[in-house]
Amino acid sequence: AFEDFGLDRRQAIWEAGNAAQDRPEYLAGTAITVQPPLLPLLSPAEQLASDLWATGISTDDHPIRYLRPALASRGVRTAAMLATSESGRRIEVGGVVTHRQRPATAAGVTFLNLEDETGLVNVVCPVGVWNRYRRVARQAPAMIVRGILERSEEGVVNVIADRLEPLQTGIRTASRDFR
Repeated sequence: AFEDFGLDRRQAIWEAGNAAQDRPEYLAGTAITVQPPLLPLLSPAEQLASDLWATGISTDDHPIRYLRPALASRGVRTAAMLATSESGRRIEVGGVVTHRQRPATAAGVTFLNLEDETGLVNVVCPVGVWNRYRRVARQAPAMIVRGILERSEEGVVNVIADRLEPLQTGIRTASRDFR
């Protein structure tokens, strides 16, 4: 957003600090100015981490994108791939956990949403799986889920989980849980 002003993100943060020091109680023009250091531009991953830290969202990047080559080599599918994947097959999906929900009417079943760089995956986590992988299920900000792909007549796709595994993204994210 600051490129229109001739500043990269780090320069803009530096200038914001200077602007914060410019207060009415100081005599105009007497502030000590320091030449800003020559800082390297933020890498795309650093920019993503900065966006997520500051706002909780990024409009043009996703943490899973940086893990996709390793995930793909393992056979982990994207959310987009599920539309053409065969129902009833055991698959693996991975993503950032956006929601954890356990409705009172669901007999202890927990529903998770995973988000990757292509979309959302609905995960149904039966009670036994939740109990077995409780720590991962409750705490992991991102995970790989193995389970059976299920497609309803209406075209709704779910993954019925049978294994949960933490996925380290290196970028802090937060889910909306049990609301």
